[in-house]
Amino acid sequence: MAMEPFRFHVFVCNQQKPDGMPSCYNHGSAQVIDALRREVAANGLDEEVQVTVCGSLGTCEHGPSMVVYPEGIWYTGVAPADIPEIVDSHFRKGMPVGRLCCTDGGFLRGEILRNREKTRTALRTRESSGVLPEEINARVRAFQESRAILTALELNVFTAVGDHATASEAAARMNTDVRATGMLLNALTAIGLLSKEGSAYRNSPVAARFLSTESPHCARTALLHTANLWKTWSTLTECVRAGAAVANDPTLHDDAWVDTFIAAMHRNASERSAAVVQAMGPVEGRMLDIGGGSGAYSIAFAQANPTLEVDMIDQPQVEPIARTNIRKAGLEDRIHLACGDLNTAPLGEGYDLAFLSAICHMLSADENFALLKRCFAVLAPGGRVAIHDFVLDAQKTGPKFAALFALNMLTGTSGGSTYTEPEYTTWLEAAGFQSVRQIRLAGPASLIVAVKE
Repeated sequence: MAMEPFRFHVFVCNQQKPDGMPSCYNHGSAQVIDALRREVAANGLDEEVQVTVCGSLGTCEHGPSMVVYPEGIWYTGVAPADIPEIVDSHFRKGMPVGRLCCTDGGFLRGEILRNREKTRTALRTRESSGVLPEEINARVRAFQESRAILTALELNVFTAVGDHATASEAAARMNTDVRATGMLLNALTAIGLLSKEGSAYRNSPVAARFLSTESPHCARTALLHTANLWKTWSTLTECVRAGAAVANDPTLHDDAWVDTFIAAMHRNASERSAAVVQAMGPVEGRMLDIGGGSGAYSIAFAQANPTLEVDMIDQPQVEPIARTNIRKAGLEDRIHLACGDLNTAPLGEGYDLAFLSAICHMLSADENFALLKRCFAVLAPGGRVAIHDFVLDAQKTGPKFAALFALNMLTGTSGGSTYTEPEYTTWLEAAGFQSVRQIRLAGPASLIVAVKE
């Protein structure tokens, strides 16, 4: 007897194919999936309805398509506006929405087999003719979408568009060319960040929430750090030839760069700090946050450990940002700021935890070893050092994010990179630490923790 862990199990096709080819994705399946998940949650059906995104269901010309089990009901041509009716009628009342159902099994089978054969024929043709695989083409062109979004962020397009704006109106607000603005807005619509009715554009829900400065959740300032990275990444070829960054380092003299960098780091830290603090467990006594940036981790540790005293050190340009965040958290009495270069400034003594988040990747191997020796010297017996960073596997070919981030450091620093657990272990043990272990966290970064025994 088959076990059904959920009352309904919905498979929704989100197969992506090149432009011009019929597919559920090109028919708007991503919007259908988003609407379905939201409506299921809004109706309190999360524990009764399982939504699974899948590859092609074979009804490409009639997508978006979805299949609901255990009945095996096929829906085709589903639009986001249809989702409330499906959830209410089918999932709540047990009555499938007949106008969207495809009940002719012979028709379904025939179309699926025809599409399968078309796909196989196309693959054989591409293979025999030596055509470059589409996935390689897509990766080579991936910068185009990224650049369009970054330009939109730099021009503050999403604030200018808001709920309603023509290209002329948006151009007037941004002081840009009308024709070029229209081209950019059309591309952003194709990407899915805007919608267009007639000559007027409006933000998508995601763009309105995260990319417009009118929203309390706006991430524009943090994302502009990626626009700055575009400039350094464009020098990657020269960096590989030279072996180090070739662009001028903006970090010490460009206030705008500092603002966007710290905003990006603060957003990342705010998202990850709870998991990091939980993984570290209770911390008593005194903590040293080296290169603490916005203060997000210092704040998180202090909030989780009511008697903890924190000393944080970073560059003078960062200090006003950190001080503001600490004041907002009401922790001025327990988090103490100092300005200085983490490689040379006095670090104090008698700490129970030395914390380095997103620091080691900026430094060379020799600089990291020297810094870890300094950490050992300032810790009390039994104190711990915690490194929070992107950790490569032993072959340095994964995880993908960490391997790509090594190139980010190549283009932006004189000797930075991402490192492996064996490398960290070698430095830590040579510095005097014992009991080195890696704590894997969800997301791109891990913890490397060691003890001064």
